[in-house]
Amino acid sequence: MSEQPVLLDSLQMARFAARGFLRFDAAVPEEINRQFLDEVGEAAAPQPGRKVLGAFGELLARAQIPEVAPGAALSAAYPQGSAVRRLLDLPLVKGAIQSLVGPDPVFDHHFLHVTFPPAYYEAGGGENVSQHTHQDSTIDPSQGFDLQVMYYPHKVTREMGGTRFIPGTHLRKVSEVALGRYQNIRGQQHMVCEAGTLLFLHNGLWHGGGVNLADRTRTMFKIRMNPSLPQVRQWDMATLPAEPAARPIFYVKTAQPETVESILMTPEPWFEQDTGRLEFVNRIKLWRHLSGDRRFDADHWLTRLENPARA
Repeated sequence: MSEQPVLLDSLQMARFAARGFLRFDAAVPEEINRQFLDEVGEAAAPQPGRKVLGAFGELLARAQIPEVAPGAALSAAYPQGSAVRRLLDLPLVKGAIQSLVGPDPVFDHHFLHVTFPPAYYEAGGGENVSQHTHQDSTIDPSQGFDLQVMYYPHKVTREMGGTRFIPGTHLRKVSEVALGRYQNIRGQQHMVCEAGTLLFLHNGLWHGGGVNLADRTRTMFKIRMNPSLPQVRQWDMATLPAEPAARPIFYVKTAQPETVESILMTPEPWFEQDTGRLEFVNRIKLWRHLSGDRRFDADHWLTRLENPARA
């Protein structure tokens, strides 16, 4: 019998609402990492004239990852005993998924991302460049969100060009074509990590794959899932205070404790001083959605806007 899920607490949920991701380093046991890499297999050595897409296609054809149609239950997507099934059954993973998209999520898609080193491009031609910065769901206007789990089964060094992402961008809908012009944004992070590291991402977070300048392939496996129930109060609700924390703003003389409100009101380096407040409002709206509390506010931002005396 599998272990019970370890649900996220309220501060972790607030970090996800504010920043659009949660990161768990070396969370997957090495045994599962080795099994996954064995099931995927190694890319064949570079061969003169063979394009990178050809090498990638050969790897995909051999990999022991099932083809799954969108709309299937996530619980039925992977065979028992497979590395991905074992990963999804980890208490931390089950708890994070349930907290963010609820129990029994729906499988959307998965993909094996493999970034090849320079030797493959030298052998087959083509340009070895980073992936453009993009947002996966520009077309999605809903308040709710899909969850994307990114799994790094082996150590990723800076030279290997791990995934880059820009915290706090998930609530700003943009044109992917326009966004693709930007390669470096203040506050962006790069995945330099140990084997078994996991990223749980809001589907709107801006991200892209880096260029691999190392001498081996870089592998990342992504699973996207949809909620099957409202994403309301699915985390460890015992950790949520009964009343929001009221705190002074702007003129503050004493250190304040970390709270849901303080996390939601922490700016990212790319925020402009004034228009960054639009992101604060968006975060509050997302927290209202997650908590089911339509009166929730942080630092009076939405209460100020909704004041009937100003109508």
